Amino acid sequence: MTAATVSHIPPDATDSVADLLQGISEKDPAAWEEILRRYGTLVSTTVRLFRLQEADALDAIQMTWLRLAEHAHRVQFPERLGGWLATTARRECLHILRQTKREPHFTDGAPETVADPSADPEQRAIDTHTTRTLRKLIDELPPRRRSLLRMLFTDNPCSYAEVARITGIPLGGIGPTRARTLRQLRGKHDQHKVDQHKVGPGA
Repeated sequence: MTAATVSHIPPDATDSVADLLQGISEKDPAAWEEILRRYGTLVSTTVRLFRLQEADALDAIQMTWLRLAEHAHRVQFPERLGGWLATTARRECLHILRQTKREPHFTDGAPETVADPSADPEQRAIDTHTTRTLRKLIDELPPRRRSLLRMLFTDNPCSYAEVARITGIPLGGIGPTRARTLRQLRGKHDQHKVDQHKVGPGA
């Protein structure tokens, strides 16, 4: 774990990252809150290095957290979660830049800190398509669920009390609603892959 990652972990934190990842897999809202508290600044700072437009930056942050929601149970080295999140955030930013055909402008003048040489062209194409698909599927969610994701998985996530006030979801229902929304999003994504397979690459 890098020094930058450690700096985002409160000194009084008691749950291990492995425990928190397990909690995320089990739909525990407290685990999500703690992960966001520990790593939210790291993710947003990584994205801000690319100086994207505000909407694109928020997209990159949301997509990073959605990736974690999908793959929490697959993280092999929990103690390196900070690096995993930073790498994921950089990839999302690079995908956005490629899609909009803009050149990246880094605040630190060191592009080697954000480059991702490990991804070959084929994998980058696959990841770009996945990112576009997920954004489209998020837009298809019911308004309340779409708003819930945007308020929780953003640069400065709203507190549960604020989410309850804005969306009208009871405070105790936010965690379950978030879990259902992520399951719905995964289901949409899985169905999309099935539909694409039926159509075939030559369609």
